[in-house]
Amino acid sequence: MTMDADRLAHAAAAAYAAETKPPLTDELVAQVREALRAALDVGTGPLSEADRVERMNAALDAFEVELGAVAGSRIASLDETSAAVTTRHRSEAGQPLRAFGGQ
Repeated sequence: MTMDADRLAHAAAAAYAAETKPPLTDELVAQVREALRAALDVGTGPLSEADRVERMNAALDAFEVELGAVAGSRIASLDETSAAVTTRHRSEAGQPLRAFGGQ
């Protein structure tokens, strides 16, 4: 795992946790960070931004399914140089998803 992957996973986990309902405990934020690190740890060649975003969002999907108790935004963009992360809410009705039962 590269230092960049660690930095990106940390930034993405913080952005995700800031908008997740209900709020995540420190332990759950650490689990998200590890899942995101694993998603970026490909071992061969660099990934495009689109590939990183897709892998990280898939990891967030899996985290939420496994936990079954939270709903959060997804990564919209990720700047590898500055580790700046933008997120977008997932919604089918113009409102952010809620944990425990959707819209």
